[in-house]
Amino acid sequence: MSEVKSYKDLLIWQRGIALSKDIYTLTSDFPAQEQYGITSQMRRCSVSVPSNIAEGFGKSTASYINFLKISRGSLYELDTQLILSRELGLTKDEKLISQLENEIAELGKMINALLIKLK
Repeated sequence: MSEVKSYKDLLIWQRGIALSKDIYTLTSDFPAQEQYGITSQMRRCSVSVPSNIAEGFGKSTASYINFLKISRGSLYELDTQLILSRELGLTKDEKLISQLENEIAELGKMINALLIKLK
């Protein structure tokens, strides 16, 4: 196993970046009237996931735990917004939504595992 020298070495951060990119792709097809609504909100919270992982990495263990909890909260918020976007009919790409739901679940497990390891 290689040594972690940077938050960029963390698989959890890398997958958070990939999730954000996928959310940007998904929301690019949302209606224009949602630009300042759910589109903006989904993008912001998806970016929050890897951003808080990165920010917390450079702090004390206690602070890192708090940043990971914020990241987890953003992930759950994103999951809720994904469900809402489906129910509102903002997207018809069921395959991508299913992939995103699975990725959100996996990232949640990874964050929980890291939190347990750090405590």
